[in-house]
Amino acid sequence: MKTIALIGSTGSIGRQVCSVVRRYPEKFKIAGMVANSSTETFLQQVAEFKPAFAALADEEAGKRIAHLIPEGVKFVYGEKASAEAIEYGDVAFVAATGFAGLKYSLKAIEQGKDIALANKETLVCGGELVMGKIREAGVDLMPVDSEHSALWQALGFRLNASFRRLIITASGGPFYSYTPEQLEEVTPMSALKHPTWQMGAKITIDSATLLNKGFEVIEAKWLYDAPLEKIHTLVQPESIIHSMVEFDDGGILAQLSYPSMELPIQLALTYPDRFDCDLKPMDFEKLGAIRFLPLERKRFPCYDLALTAAELGDNYPCALNGAGEVAVRAFLQEKIGFTAIAKTIAAALERTERMKTLSYEVLKETDRQARMFAEEYIKANGQ
Repeated sequence: MKTIALIGSTGSIGRQVCSVVRRYPEKFKIAGMVANSSTETFLQQVAEFKPAFAALADEEAGKRIAHLIPEGVKFVYGEKASAEAIEYGDVAFVAATGFAGLKYSLKAIEQGKDIALANKETLVCGGELVMGKIREAGVDLMPVDSEHSALWQALGFRLNASFRRLIITASGGPFYSYTPEQLEEVTPMSALKHPTWQMGAKITIDSATLLNKGFEVIEAKWLYDAPLEKIHTLVQPESIIHSMVEFDDGGILAQLSYPSMELPIQLALTYPDRFDCDLKPMDFEKLGAIRFLPLERKRFPCYDLALTAAELGDNYPCALNGAGEVAVRAFLQEKIGFTAIAKTIAAALERTERMKTLSYEVLKETDRQARMFAEEYIKANGQ
């Protein structure tokens, strides 16, 4: 039986990890569990899965529910204390959102744990640092993003396989064909209606702006040691082809399925074996057309900013992420408009100072400054 330290248990990905464990209780057990502050869902999960260790990163929320934790479960709260959960699993499933996920990934590497990675920020912010430490420690990293899982599968579950080109697909989000004037009218409610995927609020907005696709390019650069010129993006509106790999002989392998995160989530835990994950079989006769459309860099400012940060390198992708988190939160709170997300990120990147020696402390400071720059821009230019 494989034991799991589940970081981010109450989010969209974390809840689907729980579904996988329910499906195969003889194969998996959640031994450590961490959430941020969603107390009701967290208490239900603790009662159901009875992990040896459970933690809330939010200290005040932890204090409120400490008396409700079942006997036999070690319970702690606070950001520093929650990292202890990594000790309780054979594999660390890092599904926390935001920059905080980087800390858990580094802790897992330090302890020699394999990582199922569903936290984009680990590689967007700390790709060079993290992949260097992974190689030193000799641990396995299993990508959970649907696109990176697709690439990983096409590469034979090898991060170091050779290829000519990585082709990352995007749905295009709900606003692919919008004019600049129409984008000015986008509301949080409309942006949260993704055409093909059910996801958390932050990643749904990032998908609508195409910032998320830029993040995935940065992730691919580090995961597969790929120069940016060997990473191509396409819009595939039906979200059936999740990504493709072109090899040196011109052959291309693609991974296809109906949109479902449980497939890559489960595969990260079972590979190289595959088990039923209750996914509807593909009905090719009823599928209809599968379209490919261009992803034009200059049409999507957030995507363009992500590629610019990737080209600049060093700590700029970390600043991109920090400013992006602040901008998306402000948009969801209706403090800024949809198009101001890109303007906020651009303003923060312009003020970012390059730091070439990347440690966790340097990245944390870059993140702090980028958030501050973004907040200042929003305060001066918000609605």
